[in-house]
Amino acid sequence: MDIQISKENGILSIAFDRESKKNALTAAMYQQLADALKDAQSDDAVRVILFTGKPQAFSAGNDLEDFLKNPPNSKDAPVFQFLWQISHAAKPIVAAVSGVAVGIGTTMLLHCDLVYAADNARFSMPFTQLGLCPEAASSMLLPELSGYQRAAEKLLLGEAFNVEEARDMGLVNRILPADELLFFAQKQAAKLAALPASSIRVTKQLMKKNRVSATEAQMTAEIEHFAAMLTAPEAKEAFTAFFEKRKPDFSRFS
Repeated sequence: MDIQISKENGILSIAFDRESKKNALTAAMYQQLADALKDAQSDDAVRVILFTGKPQAFSAGNDLEDFLKNPPNSKDAPVFQFLWQISHAAKPIVAAVSGVAVGIGTTMLLHCDLVYAADNARFSMPFTQLGLCPEAASSMLLPELSGYQRAAEKLLLGEAFNVEEARDMGLVNRILPADELLFFAQKQAAKLAALPASSIRVTKQLMKKNRVSATEAQMTAEIEHFAAMLTAPEAKEAFTAFFEKRKPDFSRFS
C-alpha cells in the first residue's frame, strides 16, 4: 500500500509510503486519504491526526503520469475530496515534514494545525510552471499567513524555498534535526490526544470559524479555474516538456 494508516492511543497516523516515487500522489492514494479523514471524523477513538512521509520526501506532489490519466476535472475528483476533508477536519492535524514537499505537499500544510519540519525540508508550489493555478485555497490562505508579497513570490514564480524561510513565513512551527522529527511530532500529537477532546475541537473551530465560508468559496473558484486550465495549451506544453525532459516554451501563448 502506498498509504499506511494506523490507529493507536487516540492518534490516527497517515504515512505516505511510496518512497521510490518520492511519495508522489495518485488518484487512488487521494481517495484513500479522503476516506481515512472522513472516517476519522466519526470515530471517537481518533482524537488527533498525524501526517508523515519519508526522510527524503514528504510528498513530491501529484504523480504527473497518473494525474494526466485521471485528470481532476470535477469536485468529485479524489484530490478535491481529500482537500475538502482536510480543510473541514474538526480534529487537530499534526504534520511531520522532511525532504521535499511539492505542490499539494506544501498547500495541505495550510490546513494542518501543527507543522514540524526537518532541517532538510524544502517546499515549492510550482503550479504556474505547469500552466495551472493554486489549489487548497492556498491563493487566499498563504497571503493571509505570510503577507501578499511573500505569497506572490512563492505562488507566481513557483520556486523552491528552504525550511528556515517556511518557518519565517509561519508555515512551519519548529525545525528539528531529521532524526528527531518523527519522535517529536508523535510526542506533540500525544499531548493533544491526552487533552479533553471537546476542548481541542471547540478551540480549533473558534480559531477557524471566520474563514470557513471564505475557504470553501476560494477552493471552489480554484477548482473551476484549475479544471479549465488543465486542458489549455499552456498546461499541455508544460506536461509535454516535463516528460520530454526539456524546458517548456510559453512564448507563443498570450
